[in-house]
Amino acid sequence: MAEWSQLPRELIDLISKHLLTEIDFLRFRSVCSSWRSSVPPKPYLSSPSRFPILPNDGISITENSWGFKLSKSPLYLLHSPNLTTSSNNNNHGWIIKLDRENLLNPLSRSQFKPLPSNFPKILDSSKYPILELCQEYTLQFIKYRPMANSIADAGNLYMEKVAVRLEKDGFVLLTIHVSGKLVMYRSGDIKWEIVDELSLPYDDVIMKDGNFYAVDNTGKGVLVKLSCGETPELEVVANSVFGGDKKFLMESCGDLLMVDKYLSIGPEDDLGYNENVEFYEEFDSYMSERTVKFKVYKLDGDMQRWVEVTKLEDRMLFVGDNCTFSVLVSELDSRCKGNCILFADQNFCSTEDSGGLWKNHGIGVFSLENGSIGPVSSFQGYAELFWPPPPWICSPQPIDAELNELKI
Repeated sequence: MAEWSQLPRELIDLISKHLLTEIDFLRFRSVCSSWRSSVPPKPYLSSPSRFPILPNDGISITENSWGFKLSKSPLYLLHSPNLTTSSNNNNHGWIIKLDRENLLNPLSRSQFKPLPSNFPKILDSSKYPILELCQEYTLQFIKYRPMANSIADAGNLYMEKVAVRLEKDGFVLLTIHVSGKLVMYRSGDIKWEIVDELSLPYDDVIMKDGNFYAVDNTGKGVLVKLSCGETPELEVVANSVFGGDKKFLMESCGDLLMVDKYLSIGPEDDLGYNENVEFYEEFDSYMSERTVKFKVYKLDGDMQRWVEVTKLEDRMLFVGDNCTFSVLVSELDSRCKGNCILFADQNFCSTEDSGGLWKNHGIGVFSLENGSIGPVSSFQGYAELFWPPPPWICSPQPIDAELNELKI
């Protein structure tokens, strides 16, 4: 039998072009030195030509935006290089989100900084057990028309969720219009297409098993059916579920889940107002939205309904500003328990200094078991999923320039 390392370079390059994710590509290059030298150091999916500048026509009312830059940021779960199947008690994971230049909070677009002085500039992906959790896609406004050989100035983030389906000759993108309607863009089009003019405002979109799904603010779930060259059609897959204030879609263990977030408007200071301040005069500046609880539902496609899920067992759900994902505790961290939701919430954000590192990161935890809710720092072991970096990341390690790299 011929050895894998002796495969022809042309065949290795052909195989690499059929890999769908960057982490698969990195693992492919990690097999041996001959495979690393047979394919370029960056996967073809991340080339700039894959996502051209998108037009503004049909999606935004921002007059000074010429178009949009579409980018993706992978989320990874890293484990200690010394992790073995027999050391489950030390199964401590670390979740990171990377763009091309920064280490980001996995549930928002804020940067984790300052980085520790001994934090490596390059993470060698061949040294750590690594799992790709999801790909986050974002749109950024481009402030002016880029000239030849120049880099467009990307401005503020378009805040709605973005779902992308990669295809052989391009991509299809689904997001939410400024009016709350669904809007779609197919690569090569000159403008965006509103999917349904009569629909209610939508809360979230997702791509699952090659299909687009969306949920409106009443909880009605729809499948966005695509036909080549024809207007997309909506098929109702679940009737409305009234109750919460914001709906999120998520894939978990093959199921399509809807996470319903309940908000309460109250004072920023739980202890009350300053008695020297006139309440009615300062009312608006002292009020804010607070997350108070969640409910979780699973899609029953046969019955066209959402079925409430009261126990997640060993699953942990993560609800971010631009992405959602689910992880099993057995894959994540032995210090954590399942049956909970971790979510982005600026009410839990604190810039209080703790040894030069952030103490809280705008992340909250909700337990489905007892209904408790609070900042991630109040739940032992959970904050370490995000910050600070674990010792095995910051400890000095040799860097092999030929190995695969996750650059910070």
